[in-house]
Amino acid sequence: MYRSRPSGNLDDKALSFLSSIAEDADLFYYDILGSQAHVIMLYEVGILTKKELVAILKGIDHLLTNSDSLNRYGDSTSEDIHELIESAIIRITDIKSGGKMHTARSRNDQVILDIRMKLRDDLNRISANIILLIKSLLLQASSNVDSIMPMYTHMQQAQLGVFSHYLLSYCFSLTRDFERYSESYERINCSPLGACAIGGSSMNIDRERVSSMLGFSDIVYNSIDATSSRDSLIEFASTSLTCMLNLCKVAEDLIVWSTSEFGFVFLDDRFSSSSSIMPQKKNPDPLELIRGKTGVVQGILVAISTIMKGLPSGYSRDLQEIKPLLWKITSILEDSLSIMVGVISTMSVDKNKMYADSSKSYAISLDIAEQLIKKGGIPFRESHKLIGTLVDYAVKNGNIPLNLLKLSDISKALGLIEYSNPDLTLEKIQSIIQSLTPENSIEYRATKGSPNKNEQKEMISYITTRMNEYEEILADRSNRLKIANDKLNLKIKEFIDDSS
Repeated sequence: MYRSRPSGNLDDKALSFLSSIAEDADLFYYDILGSQAHVIMLYEVGILTKKELVAILKGIDHLLTNSDSLNRYGDSTSEDIHELIESAIIRITDIKSGGKMHTARSRNDQVILDIRMKLRDDLNRISANIILLIKSLLLQASSNVDSIMPMYTHMQQAQLGVFSHYLLSYCFSLTRDFERYSESYERINCSPLGACAIGGSSMNIDRERVSSMLGFSDIVYNSIDATSSRDSLIEFASTSLTCMLNLCKVAEDLIVWSTSEFGFVFLDDRFSSSSSIMPQKKNPDPLELIRGKTGVVQGILVAISTIMKGLPSGYSRDLQEIKPLLWKITSILEDSLSIMVGVISTMSVDKNKMYADSSKSYAISLDIAEQLIKKGGIPFRESHKLIGTLVDYAVKNGNIPLNLLKLSDISKALGLIEYSNPDLTLEKIQSIIQSLTPENSIEYRATKGSPNKNEQKEMISYITTRMNEYEEILADRSNRLKIANDKLNLKIKEFIDDSS
């Protein structure tokens, strides 16, 4: 339909190569919305007559309400959804009416308009799923404030903590994801329509009017920027990768902690797979796939940025390849967040196993070292050396828990470094070691953001408040789009009803 200068039809293989019809299915609804707002604006500025406007609006309504009409009326040689819809409207109406709907509009500004509208909805759904996941984590955290467990650095037991502390750390990461998506939403929520191919139009169009009808907060001002820039899409992909990396960390932790070697958590059977040959197996396959899909999203970000690399200003057909990559990101994010909500909300925690491992763990060592500083008045480096020597002795003599070291053991161990301090005797060292339990290890650490019970409750309260704020933000965004859509539909109905 668009072939004015080239004569004849495209070669079949060339058409197949150029066509984005399959990937454009997700844009059909948004292309319709954009077309409705555009033609109403064309009528309001005097480019279309009311009769022509109504004919086009009725044709669009026919496409929406008759599932087979697009295939029946659309030109089968169309390269994309925009051409397919326009060709169908022309056949449903006529060239004198339908042929005007593309006035002061290019596929270049049309496609990025559709993408931005779709991504707005995608961002709102993803953001809603992030809130659901944080709420699931908060519920588990509230039940595990007293679940003492080892915490790890370098996959080695480092300090004692509580399970809620890990769960809340995930919440904080996800709040940042929500905020990054919100910032991305603001930049995506600007209308490019009216920029035309690259340099605007001599027709008396009203870009702001179309932007308002479609629920955008602003327009993309510069026409070159409007049609050729894709930085907001790269930002969306980058933010999505960051979110997936955060989910990947949660997945890895739960995979490790659900092993027989750890046994800290048990995944619900509904979120586990079995082995085809080993009957005893219960595999964390959904979590493993989240790890795998994180790599896919990383690859997509590289692919999008590579497509953009070296492109000149102005639309190039290379940009067509970005669309299916964006849809893939959205699909992966929504599925991964939904699966993680299910995993978190249904998993069970073995608090006894966590506590048993904590009771015999050398992760209490720093707490002991700090008590020696407080009660013995020695420098940190001396305390560090002293406790390190005791741990080394305990490990080499059968992994003796520190609180079970006899006075003779302490004497032998510290004799290796010729320890002597009349103010901090061996008896006092033993007394300090034996006084430290997993419970007061947690209690003593009351610094801001620590595993201390009061701090856990403060963090739960803080994140709960943030969730209420986020829900208001999301509701406001969704409501603005709904109001704009309702107003547009009402206006369309009024035009069609007045013509009856």
